[in-house]
Amino acid sequence: MIRFGLLGAGRIGKVHGLGIAASGKAVIAYVADADAKAAASLAASVNAKVASVDDIIKAKDVDCILICTPTDTHADLIEAASTAGKKILCEKPISLTAERTIACLKVVEANKTPLMIGFNRRHDPNFAALEKRLRAGEAGSIELCTIISRDPSPPPVSYIERSGGLFRDMMIHDFDMARFLVGEEFVTVHALGSSLVDPAIGKAGDVDTACVHMQTASGKIAVITNSRRATYGYDQRMEVHGSKGMLRAHNVHENSVEFAGAAGFTSAPVQNFFLERYIAAYANEVAAFLDAIAKGTEPKANGHDGLMAQKLADAATESVKTGQPVTIK
Repeated sequence: MIRFGLLGAGRIGKVHGLGIAASGKAVIAYVADADAKAAASLAASVNAKVASVDDIIKAKDVDCILICTPTDTHADLIEAASTAGKKILCEKPISLTAERTIACLKVVEANKTPLMIGFNRRHDPNFAALEKRLRAGEAGSIELCTIISRDPSPPPVSYIERSGGLFRDMMIHDFDMARFLVGEEFVTVHALGSSLVDPAIGKAGDVDTACVHMQTASGKIAVITNSRRATYGYDQRMEVHGSKGMLRAHNVHENSVEFAGAAGFTSAPVQNFFLERYIAAYANEVAAFLDAIAKGTEPKANGHDGLMAQKLADAATESVKTGQPVTIK
């Protein structure tokens, strides 16, 4: 039985902790969090012990470290866990800059540490099915990828100030999905951003509404749009157009029942937030990590995937500031 040390008992920590406890293949041995009550509550729910971050990383009865702490702590914790010989599953992103990410990955590479980055959308059943059919050539040669991601409401400004901004915190999932679907690296990034949802977000130096255009060396194009507000729920859609046709993944609704009347067809609302929409994706992500550990194979998404998504996020952040396209080296 694989034993995890869980760092961070917030929303995503709870999702992962409960998922691992229910997997039948692993257990949570220890939980750490700056909020002692949160750590104790989650530890009790998964039959684990509460301990400090340092003690968990050093513990001999811990095989893997699961990092669900704030973004600006990830790189330091990855390095510490890697040096201690632990396998690592870390929530996105690795760091707030590509430079810090590269330094962190050098430590991981030197220690030959298995590292998986939490780009959970790769493991969503619908998106994974779309990608599989792309790889099988069903849509032909890929020409255009469009990704739409809109949250039902913005997070508090206190979160925005520590998150690294929309491109590094929210759109980084979409940067990874664009790479995952298109199958090539993007070399040009042009971004637009505004603060239209909450003026406080703009005052904090971030945007809440954004669009990014990207292109690969071969000419393939991806368009990503993000908003921190969607009055109708959690909007998650994507499509990929190719020489033979188009593959599309729709939103997931609360149920599939429709009503038809004089005013037309109506359906149930879309699921309201990521904890509902991606519950299966999180479970599949943990299963993929455990499978890679058991087989001794490279986890996906790995550190390189984290770095490339970070480079795109950094480029988009720069493009918004300058108003110019940015070239990725």
